[in-house]
Amino acid sequence: MTKKIKAWDRLTLARMVERPNAEDYIHLIFENFFELHGDRNYRDDKSIIGGIGLLNKIPVTIVGIQKGKNLKENMERNFGSPYPEGYRKALRLMKQAEKFKRPIICFINTSGAYCGVEAEERGQGEAIARNLMEISQITVPIISIIIGEGGSGGAIALACGDRVWALENSVYSILSPEGFASILLKDASKAQEVSEIMGITSYDLLEKGVIEKIIKEPAGGAQNDIGFVATEIKENLINELNILKNKTVRELLNERYLRYRSF
Repeated sequence: MTKKIKAWDRLTLARMVERPNAEDYIHLIFENFFELHGDRNYRDDKSIIGGIGLLNKIPVTIVGIQKGKNLKENMERNFGSPYPEGYRKALRLMKQAEKFKRPIICFINTSGAYCGVEAEERGQGEAIARNLMEISQITVPIISIIIGEGGSGGAIALACGDRVWALENSVYSILSPEGFASILLKDASKAQEVSEIMGITSYDLLEKGVIEKIIKEPAGGAQNDIGFVATEIKENLINELNILKNKTVRELLNERYLRYRSF
């Protein structure tokens, strides 16, 4: 791993359409994945996938924000920007995991929650806020992994677990560099310049204590050897869950609370 790559170059890698998505990692890391659909209220949001699988023969619940590999897939997945029903589906699956005492693994790759009129009409802000409130009290281990972009509340709605990790060339921020430059400098063309001061890279996040671990990537990005990255994620998940499963519910919730109070 190297810290020498500039933030803008990492952002470019994180946004590449060739970059492995949540579904790619799910099928490489977990066995017998069975997808579950719908929020039991409005509809199934295809920008979030979730279900049950086996990790080292242990049942786990997996939730991921899913981008497409081409225009057709991205239209179907809403370019990885979930609607409120997507976040409600994620919460439904997490509550189900809690009921059956399954650990939860989240994969995050979104520029942000969808901000269209219909999303606002169906309660986008409420859905994200409810996820934060409910997930903070879930009594099973939760590990969240940023695999590409982690944009604003749309990302943190799934990134409020006991451990938050990031792939080496992923980014995590309250808004995009383009948005930052537009709002503060009134000039979106300075996005590349401001990306270097925003602290969005995995190394910045690790240094500030926002994440606990960086998952290594091959030179040029995860798409150059997805098998290597998937193996790194799997081994780290197995090791970390072996630690978390030995904690009592009180210890788990208290440590989770203190983690977020420290920011």
